Amino acid sequence: MPAHFIAIAIGFVLDRLIGDPPTWPHPVRWIGSFITKLTAVLNKGRFRTLKGAIILFTTVFFVFIAVFAIVIMAYQLHIVTGILIESLLIAAGLSQKSLRDAALAVHDPLVAGDLPEARTKLSWIVGRDTEKLKANDIVRGTIETVSENTSDGITAPLFWAFLFGAPGVWIYKTVNTLDSMIGYKDERYDKFGTFSARADDLLNFIPARITGMLIILNTPNEGNLPFLKRFTGWSRDARRHPSPNSGFLEAATAWQLGIKLGGKSTYRGIASTRPEIGPGTVPLTAGHIKAAITQMHTVALIFWLMMTAIGVFVNAIA
Repeated sequence: MPAHFIAIAIGFVLDRLIGDPPTWPHPVRWIGSFITKLTAVLNKGRFRTLKGAIILFTTVFFVFIAVFAIVIMAYQLHIVTGILIESLLIAAGLSQKSLRDAALAVHDPLVAGDLPEARTKLSWIVGRDTEKLKANDIVRGTIETVSENTSDGITAPLFWAFLFGAPGVWIYKTVNTLDSMIGYKDERYDKFGTFSARADDLLNFIPARITGMLIILNTPNEGNLPFLKRFTGWSRDARRHPSPNSGFLEAATAWQLGIKLGGKSTYRGIASTRPEIGPGTVPLTAGHIKAAITQMHTVALIFWLMMTAIGVFVNAIA
């Protein structure tokens, strides 16, 4: 168990400092390629819901077996080898630095007044149409992405790492990748992606709520609102969001920063209007992107420390 905690700590630090160098191979690309090939074979004809369940369980099974085998063999060679290999696998499943860099890639041209470049960089990290977005909508889209992915890309994989090590991280990442690729409620994927979308909701259920609470409790109250008002507003607005999990992140961010998120967006030419969340007492500015990044880093560190403390305590009394 101590080796397990060391591997998570090293993986956490590696992801924070190095992230995912673009020239390095990444497991998500391999998983995505596997999903694409299976989708081409299965997403047709009848019984698409059942076929969607097959792609979910097949992909998760093969990824779990591969990661489990790598970790077991590494620890059998030597405990140090095991820690290093597991830490690399855990680091590859986190996205602190990549999320920060992606958000700043939108922030910097936005501050410089280069809206076309900011729209292009935003299109790399969101599913919505960005070609005609105004500055405030670019800021909103970036903040929503950073907030949501604080759980999706950092605390949720950490949560499963503490429970099941690197295999836990990659079970979660596989489900999350499936959801991002086929979990759409559109004509092409509506039935086929049902199981993947529900599995992602389930695996992120606890981490999203813990992360939202940590945002409320531990990040700067830039809207200068009383705690009870922020907590009540967070609890209410989180449930107004169409996602069962994302609302707990976005509402927490909105209430801590005093801003308003949600509203109208366009996806593949189809307009979608989400309920507005947050107090809206502070106008959106590009500076709020950096504030959201600070929230992300703060909460990620606290989450890691909290889970480590819980793990050490449980291990000590077991």
